[in-house]
Amino acid sequence: MRKCIGGVMTAALWASIVQADTTDKSIRPLARPLVDNVQLASADVTVSVRPVLRPITEAHRVSAGGNARFQAWLGAFRARAQAQGILGSTLDRALAGVTYDSDVIKRDRNQAEFSKPIWEYLDSAVSDTRVSNGRAGLAQHQDTLTRIEAQYGVEKEVVTAIWGLETAFGTYRGSDQTIRSLATLAFDGRRSRFFEAQLIAALQIIQAGDVGAANMVGSWAGAMGHTQFMPTSFLEHAVDFDGDGRRDIWSDDPTDALASAAAYLARHGWKQGQPWGVEVRLPQGFDYAQARRDHTLLPSEWAAQGVLTPSGQAIPDHGPAAILLPAGGRGVALMIFDNFKVIEKYNGADAYVIGIGHLSDRLAGGAPFQTGWPRGDRVLSFAERKELQRRLTQAGFDTKGIDGRTGPNTINAVRAFQVAQGLVPDGYPTLSLLERMR
Repeated sequence: MRKCIGGVMTAALWASIVQADTTDKSIRPLARPLVDNVQLASADVTVSVRPVLRPITEAHRVSAGGNARFQAWLGAFRARAQAQGILGSTLDRALAGVTYDSDVIKRDRNQAEFSKPIWEYLDSAVSDTRVSNGRAGLAQHQDTLTRIEAQYGVEKEVVTAIWGLETAFGTYRGSDQTIRSLATLAFDGRRSRFFEAQLIAALQIIQAGDVGAANMVGSWAGAMGHTQFMPTSFLEHAVDFDGDGRRDIWSDDPTDALASAAAYLARHGWKQGQPWGVEVRLPQGFDYAQARRDHTLLPSEWAAQGVLTPSGQAIPDHGPAAILLPAGGRGVALMIFDNFKVIEKYNGADAYVIGIGHLSDRLAGGAPFQTGWPRGDRVLSFAERKELQRRLTQAGFDTKGIDGRTGPNTINAVRAFQVAQGLVPDGYPTLSLLERMR
């Protein structure tokens, strides 16, 4: 599990899918690319689904060939680490031969210019191959996953879905040396406080004997193991489920990693038996102003308004639920429950949460989404999203910032503009909407 500021786990996807402009979602480190749906040795392989990246525009603190300033920083860091309880012997083992990794900084600087449409993301995240491989993983680890579900109350399909999206069921756990990556990012200065805290936590893990420095590997951003925990998340939530005395999320045996993912969700309030979300059909004349995260009703109350499953059934009262329109009024509509917010603690991007939830449903035998997506739409580029925010704000619909990220403030501003223009107020920013404002 990857941990970020605010107690959430890593976000492998935050720059390539929907990003919020009012929460901590934008401070997550990028991790390795999501693997695609190509089969090799019965597992998904590492084909990136990330969009084209912008070229680097910010200079690095040291050149690719320079290392002197980094080594000086390491010397000063040793003193800070020892003041926090890291032994000199641990530092000697972990930092021996560590050098600055310019490739890590290049990856950290490269942010997505275009957001990937959710339907393209789900094409890979919940591909037929990933579903097939997930069912094979469920079968192979049935006994372990059943015991994990019994202890933590998190359905085995949900745990397996996290495993599948994070590392393609363990086939792509990352091979970067975690200490080197974190030291480089902590030295670099852009998010030094966050990454130095992760580096201290990584050293604490080594000092505790859970893993040796040489075997502590993962993504370039420091996410580790089958379920890609950041070091602070590991310290807070990893468990020794197999009872061997170590919380080992790095080995080929995924037991501890899977149990740790379940423990994380359980500690953040997972409700066994409650859906993460359910696909719904909205009635003609639906008031789209109700489709927002802060407006919840019981499913029976939604049913009274005509919000039903695609087959016309009322959804049982699992608890208060909101309506989410991840692609506006012309795409899939979802009724989401508290468990949606729990998955958000693992990764705050809506597309990721939907990917985990839908993959878990498919692993349990559920059907694909019944409603189509607006596949003919082109998502706005980063520059276009900023332009839309600027034009909305200038027109009196304040987005509370011009950052190119489509979060709650921007959605609310879009919806207000749509109401003023007599459009369907689904809050979905489209190219046609931007063109109307030009």
